[in-house]
Amino acid sequence: MNESDIRNLIFDVLSGIAPEADPTKLAGTVDLRAALDLDSMDFLNFVIALSKRISVNIPEADYPKLFTLNGAIAYLAK
Repeated sequence: MNESDIRNLIFDVLSGIAPEADPTKLAGTVDLRAALDLDSMDFLNFVIALSKRISVNIPEADYPKLFTLNGAIAYLAK
């Protein structure tokens, strides 16, 4: 999976969680939770959906790495 695929996956997952938002307009360094008004359950659903879609376990200790678009892309690219 390349960076573009990962970005599109993240946008797709975020669109399902916050359908009223346009994640494609987010800057890479902005906190997704604040920018999209995600509460803790929304963010957990985001992590779970990513984990299921790419079949990778994301430990809770790594959740802060997914707070920004750039961080999530870098983390998932590994």
